[in-house]
Amino acid sequence: MSWQRVVLVLPCYVLPSVQEAQDFALIATRATLESRIPFLHFFDGFRTSHEINKVETLTEDNLRAFIPDELVFAHRSRMQVCFFALSNVLPREEAIAEIKKSIRKTYGKKGDEIVQMNINEVDTTLKNLFEVISSQLNLNPKSKIQNPKSIDAAPAFVRDVLGKMIAREGDELPVSALPVDGTYPTGTAKWEKRNIAQEIPVWDTDVCIQCGKCVMVCPHNVIRSKVYEPQQLENAPSTFKSANAKDHDWQGLKYTIQVAAEDCTGCGICVDICPAKNKSELRRKAINMEPQRQLCEQERENWDFFLNILNPDRSHLKLTHINQQQMQEPLFEFSGACAGCGETPYIKLATQLFGDRMIVANATGCSSIYGGNLPTTPWTHNTEGRGPAWSNSLFEDNAEFGLGFRISIDKQAEFAAELLKQLIIDVGEELVNSILNAEQKDEADIWEQRERIAILKQQLDKILISNTNLKSKIQNLKSLADYLVKKSVWIIGGDGWGYDIGFGGLDHVLASGRNVNILILDTEVYSNTGGQMSKATPKAAVAKFASGGKVAPKKDLGLIAMTYGNIYIGTG
Repeated sequence: MSWQRVVLVLPCYVLPSVQEAQDFALIATRATLESRIPFLHFFDGFRTSHEINKVETLTEDNLRAFIPDELVFAHRSRMQVCFFALSNVLPREEAIAEIKKSIRKTYGKKGDEIVQMNINEVDTTLKNLFEVISSQLNLNPKSKIQNPKSIDAAPAFVRDVLGKMIAREGDELPVSALPVDGTYPTGTAKWEKRNIAQEIPVWDTDVCIQCGKCVMVCPHNVIRSKVYEPQQLENAPSTFKSANAKDHDWQGLKYTIQVAAEDCTGCGICVDICPAKNKSELRRKAINMEPQRQLCEQERENWDFFLNILNPDRSHLKLTHINQQQMQEPLFEFSGACAGCGETPYIKLATQLFGDRMIVANATGCSSIYGGNLPTTPWTHNTEGRGPAWSNSLFEDNAEFGLGFRISIDKQAEFAAELLKQLIIDVGEELVNSILNAEQKDEADIWEQRERIAILKQQLDKILISNTNLKSKIQNLKSLADYLVKKSVWIIGGDGWGYDIGFGGLDHVLASGRNVNILILDTEVYSNTGGQMSKATPKAAVAKFASGGKVAPKKDLGLIAMTYGNIYIGTG
């Protein structure tokens, strides 16, 4: 087969930098012109616009030396012939005759040999112009992406709607399949099983000191720990690992660190943070990176078994000890954040402490991309169905958005309390007073309040049967009763939001005195758009828009908040 009848199909390859993309495009262009094989390429314009200052630009002389004009002109001529032969702008014979007439006029002074070479190029182009019939190529018309087998066990919406999106068949979904109010279920990232890590962490039971640090720092929450009764190991897979728990509070219990092999990104931060070293082999620690492929099958089985082990009682955990606090069930898992992300461990920690009553207003930025992007969400729920409620707002109004959460929750709790007082005789004075006066300072208090609310709802159902005149009040109170359990409102965003674009609203919220929690994921640049300078960027630091080093010092947002006198500030 001659070169004229070859169609070049190149796989999509994401180049790691704009510089490499430019170099690749240049080489591909030269190869295209010399081999006469059509080739298309494109740049990611968004990345290019932010990284153009990194590119070593080529002078016009360098370009002309690498790609001679005569190659370009010859290529244009061939494309011109193809265009007129296919477009029917003019009848084909008439168009080709005009092209040859133009060639004689343009090159006639250079001699008959040059003219004939160009006319032969036209004829050769026409001779090798042919239709490619896709059915004859034996290609699948769609690039089918296989969903993980686990998705077959997922809820119907995940399997039939989100599964289609994961397989890149979302365009086939009818509008009627999507939620009418834009509300999507949580806990769906666990069904993706991306399998992108070449290496995953492997736990060494003999070396581990059970400090819990690897669990704490894992950006994608793929490393988890549990303590449990030895009886729960009866049906454990043969490769499932466990050790005797070393904490004095866990005497007689078993301890396991387990890795979700298919969800790990292979960043290795767990190995970096591990303080325990293998004395017989100093380069190894209590957790070490090993090839994922050979471990995937057994670790999938181990992970499924691990999830079925009961979680320890939250009310008995010492939250001031990392190894015990990390036993709390996380409600943020397997996000689409970059491998080694420094933001997600803080979000995961917040969900471990407050997740079952957490309401999140999230500013646009990295945290909104990995936190609420279709087709799946890493925010999840516990076995009781409780978990964070999450919504995204813009840079400029996220603080006010979150303040609105707090105000509306407080108002609904106030209305529920009023209704409860009106029904005190029917419900019972003791139950009403215990609900209204509950301190709800810690995990145990919250659990007790939930128990009281459950009893209240049962009481209301009984009252409704015997006294239908109270129907309106009872229905209103039942719909609002859960607001009598404290809700934890969180306003989350990056430094571009908190220090810069949303600072006015943030300051307004700080001054309001309302009970909200604000988490600023300070990367000291605008991370999601390529690393531009923000007011959080330290003095002299080099960033985009500060290539010579930032002139002004970093804005002290903590100090500004402290001036109000009633705000607790923490930094990590």
